[in-house]
Amino acid sequence: MREIQGSAVVEAVAGMCRKGNTELPADVRAKFERAMAEETSPSAREVLRQLLENADLSMATKLPLCQDCGLAVFYVELGDECRVAGGNLRDLINEGVRKGYGEGYLRKSACDPLTRANTGDGAPAVIHFDLVPGDKLRIAYMAKGGGAENMSRVTMLAPAQGWKGIKEFVINRVAEAGPNPCPPTIIGVGIGGTFEHAAKIAKRSLLRKLDDVHPDPRVAAMEKELEEALNRLGIGPMGLGGKTTVLGVKITVEPCHLASLPLAVNVQCHSQRHEEVEL
Repeated sequence: MREIQGSAVVEAVAGMCRKGNTELPADVRAKFERAMAEETSPSAREVLRQLLENADLSMATKLPLCQDCGLAVFYVELGDECRVAGGNLRDLINEGVRKGYGEGYLRKSACDPLTRANTGDGAPAVIHFDLVPGDKLRIAYMAKGGGAENMSRVTMLAPAQGWKGIKEFVINRVAEAGPNPCPPTIIGVGIGGTFEHAAKIAKRSLLRKLDDVHPDPRVAAMEKELEEALNRLGIGPMGLGGKTTVLGVKITVEPCHLASLPLAVNVQCHSQRHEEVEL
């Protein structure tokens, strides 16, 4: 049984929070550059130029990419042959969030849903745990801002609606969201499971690299079809028009009840802030 010190978890999480909010991932930057080269709209090109400039400034100054540093979301895979010493894993992750958001001067947005009283430290985080084979601890962090998260939806389609109904719902959701989630966006789609599981896998889909190709040709074709359809909407960067409404569509499909067709659409803004570590 391999042992991981709790202090290492705290430091790793704090580092992910700081880095994730100040350094645009390379795959996202590459998509910006490609979109800028392909855009014909002057306003769209200018918005993309400014987004790249913002990323450069954030990297240089270590100031946040966006003033909304999001609610901290984690997907955690704990190997069944390792244990964490020195504290409860959930508590250690939340301690890392407090440390990272505090030291990084990141805006703390966690609050009571009714009184709206801020917790004051960015915690508690939303944490999804999974037990997997092996002796490693893998932690994926995502900063989920309010503008994009508010545009996300879960629905229960009738099985007969199939792919046509799924595609229609996703397109309508992005169209209705318009400029609100700060496009160009990344769209995570969860198909299957149950009501709550569809939302979980939709958000987890956003952790994939933008330039990857789904290993299932059927799903890869669905992603491409949706991405092309969404970019034909013409919403464009920051809603000012153009060919780049989304940077990518990532789909996860899992089995569901024979009487159901759960569908979740999780919208992520252009500032796709996420980090992963393995301990």
